[in-house]
Amino acid sequence: MVTGVLETVCVGGTSWSLGSALWHDGTIAPDGHRHLESFRLEGRIPVWTYSVPGLRLEKRVVMIHGMNETAVEYRLLEAPGPVRLHAEVLVTYRDHHATTACGDGQMDVRKTPTAVIVTAFPQARPLHIRGIGLSLFPEHTWHRRHLLSEERERGFSDFLEDDLHAATAEGDLVLEGRSLLVFSAEPEEPLRDAGDCIEDAARLDEETLRKAERASPGGLDGFSGRLALAASDFVVDRSVENTPGMTVLAGYPWFSDWGRDTMISLPGLTLATGRPEVAHSILLTFARFVSQGMIPNRFPDSGGAPEYNTVDATLWFIQAVRAYFEATSDASFARNLWPVLTGIVEAHRRGTRHGISVDPEDGLLRAGEPGVQLTWMDAKCHDWVVTPRHGKCVEINALWYNALVTLGALAREVNQPEGPWLKDAERVMASFSRFWNKGEGCLFDVIDGPSGADPSIRPNQIFAVSLPESPLDEEKQREVVSVCERELLTPVGLRSLSPRHVDYRGTYTGDPLTRDGRYHQGTVWGWLLGPFTLAHFRVHHNAEVALALLEPLRDHLSEAGLGSISEIFDGDWPHRPRGCIAQAWSVAETLRARQFLQARRVSDQTSSERRS
Repeated sequence: MVTGVLETVCVGGTSWSLGSALWHDGTIAPDGHRHLESFRLEGRIPVWTYSVPGLRLEKRVVMIHGMNETAVEYRLLEAPGPVRLHAEVLVTYRDHHATTACGDGQMDVRKTPTAVIVTAFPQARPLHIRGIGLSLFPEHTWHRRHLLSEERERGFSDFLEDDLHAATAEGDLVLEGRSLLVFSAEPEEPLRDAGDCIEDAARLDEETLRKAERASPGGLDGFSGRLALAASDFVVDRSVENTPGMTVLAGYPWFSDWGRDTMISLPGLTLATGRPEVAHSILLTFARFVSQGMIPNRFPDSGGAPEYNTVDATLWFIQAVRAYFEATSDASFARNLWPVLTGIVEAHRRGTRHGISVDPEDGLLRAGEPGVQLTWMDAKCHDWVVTPRHGKCVEINALWYNALVTLGALAREVNQPEGPWLKDAERVMASFSRFWNKGEGCLFDVIDGPSGADPSIRPNQIFAVSLPESPLDEEKQREVVSVCERELLTPVGLRSLSPRHVDYRGTYTGDPLTRDGRYHQGTVWGWLLGPFTLAHFRVHHNAEVALALLEPLRDHLSEAGLGSISEIFDGDWPHRPRGCIAQAWSVAETLRARQFLQARRVSDQTSSERRS
């Protein structure tokens, strides 16, 4: 709804533009970026410092917690005399996948005693523009053909946009004073004073870090602290069918809440940050929607029925329940959820949607249906499923084995017999040997597929080592880690396919169809570095070395989505970040792995000191 603010400061008779705008022909006008002295993050608050002769000004942007509001604050640090701020507010009204063209909607602009209100069309939610220490004046001038360079680079044909100059803010800035613009999409005009929003955001960051510190037996250093702050950005309220709950947004700026991403991310986002009550709420939210033994993979952005089109999200749900119970020993939660968990397993035994069922011959889990992609390698272009993986997938059966062992462990907590669950788990472990690829010394990606066994070297096999229960002996665990390290490991994650494979694509570029075809064909996924480091520690027993493997992501926090970790990276050097600039499971799995490894390092040091 607000695309930018173009600021100008006036001292005496001289004016300097601080704002910047990129136009269709590549022109930057105004070019206020030339006066940008520095940029930094204060917690999660971005701070720009501008400098012109005799004048320094700080600008902060903060999203107000729990509200559909954003504030822009201006602080004058140095000035030779009175300073006048003139700020033009540019607005649109669109989905994040769309653009606005001049004339779209009516864009009614009106002034009230406390705000300028912009209403795109009669049924649209209004935008309230308020000033604190600034006077507001309504405007209605279109700025046409702004260039959206990222859209152009990503191959979209629609990469030009028109913005409406809807309001002008003006006021005098004074040393050590504060002036704010507040943008609100709340249904009614807000009555609350947003003047303390910066301090409120800082206090929220401090509280987040305190909770994470208490949950970190190995201590909370700067890297993990930054990850803990990033983690809190993905947890949001989710009311479904008028029932309040919580969920996880998979990534910014364009993903909603996905069941798979939520369950993979949950331990790192909530338990590693000292917020088990959030994990509890998220698990209950999804448990309410279990259908035919499956949790939804997606709640549509625009409402409607949940989508049940994944084989792994429900298995990750069981793993998330296990992680929650291990962190809290919440026996009542285990008892309440026991019928849901057993119902999930029974539904998989009987067979559920999309050909998901247990093969009675070997106890392994199989899945597949034409035109449907059921695993996390889920790129689909129209009717083309890029990596179908129909049959028995290696990570699905590693998760299935862990699910059965988990139910055996929870059975003891709810006074139920554990034997049947562990017996089934033993059968799966025995059958899991069918995944072993003697020629490559690692695991097949899929067995019993339409073309037999798939020998493609992919990262899915790492979960057979990184999950709490491994169906492999120690020697095979070491071989899997060795092959993944040699073929797939990069400083920022694991490649989704070995560069030796004929289908490998080393860059994630091109139009949407081309990029979808490369999504899982060599593209690096940051979230996989967490499981890899845990698997590496499992076979090598060296926490220091495993922690060092995560260090390049510390630098990455300053190169793309500032303070967060990207979704994907190019498979080829220099592994340029791509996709979403902030991805939940990338942050969560890095934080979870660091917390575990730091705790083990402290434990190892303590044990060494005792022996000496």
